[in-house]
Amino acid sequence: MTSRSLLRCENLSIEIGDRCLFKNLDLNIQYGQRWAVLGMNGAGKTTLLHTLAGLLPTHQGRIYLRNQPLEQMSRREIALRLGLLFQDQNELFPATVMETILSGRHPHLKAWQWESAEDENNARRLLATVDLKAYEQRQVTTLSGGERRRLGIATVLLQDPDLLLLDEPINHLDLHHQHKILQLLNATAQKKNKSLLMVMHDLNLSAHYCDHVLMIFNDGKTRQGSTTELFQEDILSELYQHRIRYLKHEQHTYFISM
Repeated sequence: MTSRSLLRCENLSIEIGDRCLFKNLDLNIQYGQRWAVLGMNGAGKTTLLHTLAGLLPTHQGRIYLRNQPLEQMSRREIALRLGLLFQDQNELFPATVMETILSGRHPHLKAWQWESAEDENNARRLLATVDLKAYEQRQVTTLSGGERRRLGIATVLLQDPDLLLLDEPINHLDLHHQHKILQLLNATAQKKNKSLLMVMHDLNLSAHYCDHVLMIFNDGKTRQGSTTELFQEDILSELYQHRIRYLKHEQHTYFISM
């Protein structure tokens, strides 16, 4: 593998009960790439992200993070390089918005060490970027679903890992914030040479903001490659078991279900 490889899995198979979600998956995510993970509900997209983060075991195969076997790494070592945004974020303890976003710095701190003034300044900058500037002292439990989602994204960005695994990052977001958050994630990937692996449902946003795609079919088959290569009517229709067509307007292509 090249030195550009950030995360790769070899011959990866994952089973839930007596069902094989996918088998013999070889995946190589390189620095700066922006991946969409697509598939129908229950195809295994969330399970894949949790497995790549080391939270679930593999049935077979190995996962490498920066060429180091994932199972040999401590949770802190993994968290310094990989950040995970869960599909649903349920806070177990009362916390303010500022306390929550600063939790993203925990992997970087030593025992009994507190966040620095720089950490707090960066947290405030990110809160402003996701339109939560005046929310520092708000209890997280008082936020709307969309506000919590933006806070979760700001928190994983403050963590500053090389790879961001994002499970439906635009879930609960209005149209304006969908684009704003995806633009923020793309800018972060490009400026800091980070990689994104995002579970998505919107084909048009995936085509616009991602350069690579991993498709998980219900029969366990997977396909991967560039969005330009794989965003074809027949492939997408097979993936979603529903007729997908595209329309061209000026220089843009739009995907619609029929």
